[in-house]
Amino acid sequence: DYELCEEWGHLYPVPREDLISLHREHLLHLLDRGNMEKALQLLQRIEDPGICLAISEQSLDQHPNLAASHFLADYLTAHFYANLTTARRNEIQALYMGSKVLLTLPELSRVNYFHLSSRPLLMLEQLLMNMKVDWVAVAVQTLHQLLAGQEIGFTVEDIDNLLSKYAEKALNFPFALKEKRS
Repeated sequence: DYELCEEWGHLYPVPREDLISLHREHLLHLLDRGNMEKALQLLQRIEDPGICLAISEQSLDQHPNLAASHFLADYLTAHFYANLTTARRNEIQALYMGSKVLLTLPELSRVNYFHLSSRPLLMLEQLLMNMKVDWVAVAVQTLHQLLAGQEIGFTVEDIDNLLSKYAEKALNFPFALKEKRS
């Protein structure tokens, strides 16, 4: 049905907003089914870069599943980096990094942290508080690799400070040692 509507749009004039809506719904449908290749082909078929940017951003703002969010954040960063405001760029890159970290977690646990996908530092802190040390190690390694040469609102030093803070808290003993008196 989407392809028929797309063909119709080539034959008859369709208002810009309706065209964006059609392509957005088609894109979300493809991403929901996990068909990233067809989603990429759809985006490549759209000739107007302004429409393509609007479709991609609106789709991302619909908060699709993890794989779709990762795909859209990657696509927007790769193709429209210069067209985005600094704040939006940081937001999309943070979502990309957060989704990348989520993909390193065990599949059954991802749902518990999905709401933090756009806030990788907060996700890292939540993992620390939940004592998921092995997961934190992989997450930190992933973030270190992704942050190389990137500016997204937090740095490797911020990650190190967070780790230091929780390491210090882990060494605090809530009781005082009593001396034995003879």
